Amino acid sequence: MSQPLPGPGSQNRPGGPAGQPFRGLPTPPKGWPIGSFATYAEAQRAVDYLSDQEFPVQNVTIVGVDLMQVERITGRLTWGRVLSAGAASGAWLGLFLGLLVGLFVGGGANVLPTVIAGIVGGVVFGLISAAVPYWASRGTRDFSSTMQLVAGRYDVLCDPQVAEQARDMLARLNIQ
Repeated sequence: MSQPLPGPGSQNRPGGPAGQPFRGLPTPPKGWPIGSFATYAEAQRAVDYLSDQEFPVQNVTIVGVDLMQVERITGRLTWGRVLSAGAASGAWLGLFLGLLVGLFVGGGANVLPTVIAGIVGGVVFGLISAAVPYWASRGTRDFSSTMQLVAGRYDVLCDPQVAEQARDMLARLNIQ
C-alpha cells in the first residue's frame, strides 16, 4: 500500500523521510524490557537511577500496561452544593473580569463599582451555568468524582543495543 500524499524524500515508504515514523503520531513502544514495577514512582526512580549513573536514558521508555480508567467518588451532589460551587466559581470569574475592566478601561475612580458589578454578574452567570446541567441530568448523576487513567504495572523498555547494560545497572539498584 502506498501513501496517498508522500512527502518530499519519502519515496513512497511508510512514515517520513528515510522510513522514519512521522513525529507526533502515536507509535507502539519498542525495546527490550529491563524492569517491571508496580507503581509509576518506582519506574521513574529506576530511570532516574540510570540517569544518575550517566546511562543514555534517551534509549529508555516507561510503558503503562493494563490501563484502567478509575473514577473515584468524592461526594454526593445536592442542589446546595451545586449552586454554592457555581456561585463561588462565578464570583472568582466576575472578580477577575471586574478588575480587568475597572483597571484598564474605567480608570481609577470607577474600579470598585466595576468590580462589584463583575462579582454580581459572575455569581449570576455561575449559578445559571451550574444549575442548568444539574437540572438537565434529572438526578441520574448525583455525585461528584475525579477520573484517572492508571496502569496495572509499568514496564521500562530499553533499546536492545544497551538493554543488557541497563538491566545490570538496575540490578544494583535492587528495587525490582
